[in-house]
Amino acid sequence: MANQSSSLPSPIYCVSFNQDNSGFAISWKDSFKIFDSTTGRLCYERAAGAFVIVEMLYSSDLLAIVGAGEQASLSPRRLCLFKTTTGLPLRELNFLTSILAVRMNKKRLVVVLLEKTFVYDLNTLVMLDTIDTVPNPKGLSAFSPSLEGCYLAVPASATKGSVLVYNVMDLQSHSEIDAHRSPLAAISLSSNGMYIATASEQGTLIRVHLVSEATKSYSFRRGTYPSTIYSLSFGPSTQLPDILIATSSSGSIHAFSLSLAINQRSKRSTSFLGSVLPDSVSDALDPAHHHVLQNAVSSGIRSYAVVRKIDKLEGTSSPSQFTSLRATVSVITYNGYFQEYTLSINNKNESLWTMEREFNLFSITTG
Repeated sequence: MANQSSSLPSPIYCVSFNQDNSGFAISWKDSFKIFDSTTGRLCYERAAGAFVIVEMLYSSDLLAIVGAGEQASLSPRRLCLFKTTTGLPLRELNFLTSILAVRMNKKRLVVVLLEKTFVYDLNTLVMLDTIDTVPNPKGLSAFSPSLEGCYLAVPASATKGSVLVYNVMDLQSHSEIDAHRSPLAAISLSSNGMYIATASEQGTLIRVHLVSEATKSYSFRRGTYPSTIYSLSFGPSTQLPDILIATSSSGSIHAFSLSLAINQRSKRSTSFLGSVLPDSVSDALDPAHHHVLQNAVSSGIRSYAVVRKIDKLEGTSSPSQFTSLRATVSVITYNGYFQEYTLSINNKNESLWTMEREFNLFSITTG
């Protein structure tokens, strides 16, 4: 890991990956930048002030941007749909309170405020629904962009770790999941909308629920001592994701072999031992499926990680037989670094983390 302590010229205001993790955006006090995740190439830069939200729509030229309020023209209550090809705003939406999060897919636009969430038709900007929520000062939310399983997840309680799952295409509440005793700190939905991962403010347990069966959950123990979970991300998959990634204030990156752990848990539940163990014990997944990269980031530095790609290396793809895999994990730190790791897990569940590249995001220029 490079020395990252003094490299930051100014604080990063936001970090976001697009819906398929092929690109990402960062912003700070005077501009924002769009990068290609695969090559690290700077694709677009606009020096127009500070923005707290820069949300991409896949690799298109459409962005949803929200100002930080440091300039009169960049109100945190105004959402601007912006075209990078023209450098001009397409449409604007104004709200009574600050915008805390924005989510998009090809048909829907979701805007999260402190106590309300608005759902729009992206193409017409007609408001389709308003969701009243508990106070959500961090704008905590997760979104699955798949049109077949398009869900939004937001906190359902300010005092415990309950999450509301809302069907964004059907415009109706899907379920409410009681995931933790403490309030939520992180939520993630798989891209196909089949699974949801949650972490509470304690940060010791990460739980995974099947969205269609809100009562069925699996637990991974991140650690014994409390830690702030900064990000959760599922690996890409059309079914059960192979990997779940978490970053935390400890500076470590945590990877959980989700498909292997749950498949082995399912086998065990059919055995006599599984049938007599209570759910609170039997649903705790084997710590052998937890693969940790220690000190990837300086302790206390906020970071955001995604699984960009999964390669199956040998064997079969049958759920009953573990296949060796290689995951490409991209990490952005809020002190201005991009890191990329390869996590290799063989068919004996032995893992190896390899750093492939690291660079300072502020040093990259166009041309």
